[in-house]
Amino acid sequence: MTRNRTGDAVASPAARPAGGNYRWTICALLFFATTVNYLDRQVLSLLAPSLSKEFGWSNTDYANIAAAFQFMYAIALLFAGRIVDRLGTKTAYILAIVVWSAGAVAHAYSIELGNGLKSLLGLAVPASVVGFIIARTILAIGEAGNFPAAIRATAEYFPKSERSFATGIFNSGANIGAILAPLTVPVLAAIWGWQAAFIWIGAVGFLWVVFWVFLFNEPARQRRLSRAELEYIRSDDVATGPVAATGPAPSWRTLLGLRQTWAFIVGKFMTDGVWWFFLFWLPKYLTDKYGMATSDLVLPLAVLYSMTMVGSIGGGALPSRFMRKGAAPYDSRMKAMLLIAFFPLVVLLAQPLGHLGYWVPVILIGIGASAHQAWSANVLTITSDLFPRHCVASVVGIGGLAGGIGGVLVTKIGGMLFDYYGAQGQIQTGYMIMFAFCALAYLAAWGIMKVLVPTQDMVRLPEELAHA
Repeated sequence: MTRNRTGDAVASPAARPAGGNYRWTICALLFFATTVNYLDRQVLSLLAPSLSKEFGWSNTDYANIAAAFQFMYAIALLFAGRIVDRLGTKTAYILAIVVWSAGAVAHAYSIELGNGLKSLLGLAVPASVVGFIIARTILAIGEAGNFPAAIRATAEYFPKSERSFATGIFNSGANIGAILAPLTVPVLAAIWGWQAAFIWIGAVGFLWVVFWVFLFNEPARQRRLSRAELEYIRSDDVATGPVAATGPAPSWRTLLGLRQTWAFIVGKFMTDGVWWFFLFWLPKYLTDKYGMATSDLVLPLAVLYSMTMVGSIGGGALPSRFMRKGAAPYDSRMKAMLLIAFFPLVVLLAQPLGHLGYWVPVILIGIGASAHQAWSANVLTITSDLFPRHCVASVVGIGGLAGGIGGVLVTKIGGMLFDYYGAQGQIQTGYMIMFAFCALAYLAAWGIMKVLVPTQDMVRLPEELAHA
């Protein structure tokens, strides 16, 4: 036991168990689930240039399809967190991935879905837009369960000293998914058509469910987990006592009355939109500015998302350096996040230096996207630093809703800016405005979070105080 600067007791990092590393098998499962999660959602953005030509979509049409996913994803996240806390990690994850895999496959039948609903409701919107919105909605409802379940699984299987590193590893699955997508989707679409790309990619999730059913269980019931490793995982419980208790998740009203919840909300709302922007608009940016075809995007996107994988894992490991010196988990993560927040500033140079060639903005945006993934690994883990395990998924869901709303706003504003400036032949001005927001969002978010929760302050819920 050590003490932080305010004199509060802080658990010293426990010694790693002499035998047993099954927790990393669980981390691998979370990594592959997140890979599939992002692979499924990335298919549309890669096919957007060709689909836009085929169906005559404007930037606003595409933004509406993308925003529909983000809006439903945000709403579903709020409920997904509660479902995960009530059903438990294992059952909730199975439900989530089955639903989102079905939604991914449904994209192949978007025209049929769109024609059916358009005739039923008499909509004036193009059938292709309606159909893709339906498919994106199903995808969003399922995918909303991924991060609440993964963060809860991490809180169950890892002590605090390892959580952001484990989160960084499974979160890097997002980058692997983004890398695999440009390597596979154009090939599948070129050989068998765009419908086949959605079907084959969507079917992968059903295979993951088989491994999850056989390999995951709660730590106390996991026969593959050694006693020494279980004690290591539970070392935080010994130090934190009653705040690690289990039980029904507290109400949303209770959670929204806490400064710690609002710190997480701010961290997600102000920065998630940056990642959504990179994910949905980068292929169109390279197409608009450099006239690149879909096949030309494979190498630049693979390089960019390879960079983000390094950021995710490296950013997740950074706080442990401060913890080893005795700093509390939250304080360590905030120090790491401050350092990370300066890196996106390089995105401001993407437009001014873009005339040097497309690799300049790709590398600069890659640095900014890497910083986002490093930030994300830490901001997600803050929930398990400040909240008991039994309400972590609920808090992640609330913050996810805020992040989703931020993403919707960024996507819609981006679409309007690009249509407005594109009509004037100055679309690069629109991109410059969006890049400026992406560059500055993290420092602004960090400052507000620091004001709300200046230092390590573990939540004590009303029911725990009543029994203290």
